[in-house]
Amino acid sequence: MAPPVYLDYNATTPLDPEVVEAMRPYLEEHFGNPASSHWYGIAPRKAVDNARVQVASLLGCSPSEVIFTSCGSESNNFAIKGITRMHQEKGRHIITSRIEHPAVLEVCAFLEENGFEISYLPVDEHGQVSVTHVEQAIRQDTVLISIMHANNEVGSIQPIADIARLAHERGIIMHSDAAQSLGKIPVNVLDLGVDLLSIAGHKLYAPKGVGALYVKETFKPARLIHGAGQEMGMRAGTENVLEIVGLGKACEIARRDLQSNIKYMQRLRDRLHSALRAEIEEIRLNGHPEKRLPNTLSLAFKGLEANRLLEEIGLDVAASAGAACHADTVEISHVLKAMGMEEQWAKGTLRFSTGRMTTADEIDRAVKAITKAVHALRVRQGRENEF
Repeated sequence: MAPPVYLDYNATTPLDPEVVEAMRPYLEEHFGNPASSHWYGIAPRKAVDNARVQVASLLGCSPSEVIFTSCGSESNNFAIKGITRMHQEKGRHIITSRIEHPAVLEVCAFLEENGFEISYLPVDEHGQVSVTHVEQAIRQDTVLISIMHANNEVGSIQPIADIARLAHERGIIMHSDAAQSLGKIPVNVLDLGVDLLSIAGHKLYAPKGVGALYVKETFKPARLIHGAGQEMGMRAGTENVLEIVGLGKACEIARRDLQSNIKYMQRLRDRLHSALRAEIEEIRLNGHPEKRLPNTLSLAFKGLEANRLLEEIGLDVAASAGAACHADTVEISHVLKAMGMEEQWAKGTLRFSTGRMTTADEIDRAVKAITKAVHALRVRQGRENEF
């Protein structure tokens, strides 16, 4: 029996075979501490330096502006907490959006408990932040704006360059969480105009447990981890050489194959969407129809419950739910709530996300399984409503 078709690349990606091969020597042979001055430290140190260059090349920045972390969540914590601590004398006001990842929203909630004020901006029906709303939220004591580059649930891409331009006109620092966008669309820190940018390895065909934070050379966040002088003195701890190598190689591949990967993932995403629309009634796209990640397809199936649909397709397709339905309640995701979706649509939302390893045959298999499940559930639901 074939395993389920994997359409959850926004949750995590498998390791690219080239990444595995690049990591292998640092699993089997080069075990030395990169901080050691003797022979065993040379290869690990060179590997970390090379990976920093690879990440910087993808981001369009200097290698000295790349700080390795353990994940995207740490990068977000490092950026937001570090900058606000360093600049709290100027002000204690932060602007973010209602659709951020919990790695941003929970940090902001923590800072609210510690005397900061947060403005949570609304989004439109497509899940996009308005630059006008950003401008209206700016105050004299605003020190940081943190808006994600692309949303992880519906894929909508935010006008980061315009927001960053506005922030800099007002002397405000700009951070963006680019965990979902890196490797799927161009992410160049100079073009975006950001001062800090977070990335996560496991969204990029690198291992889980490694990430990075771009920090513009004119800024220096307060340390998140105290200790020795690793990572330009900004993040203590012996470097995770094995996974840093994997992240570096993944960034090299992403830069090399970006345009072809964009076209490939989008073609398969659209193949899935077109086929499902042809087979299923009362289906709706969530997110912006055009300004959206090329691999992301969030669909609402009117009147159905996402968890029941996932159970129905579980042996055939792996995807994510936009709502969790319980006995008497429906927990709709904060993203769909912010977009103002009606419950009858929101509670039946699934996110499908394609990747570099997805095939056309897998898409066709998924279409059959999803179509069969939706029709079966609607028939079953109709019978239940009769009683």
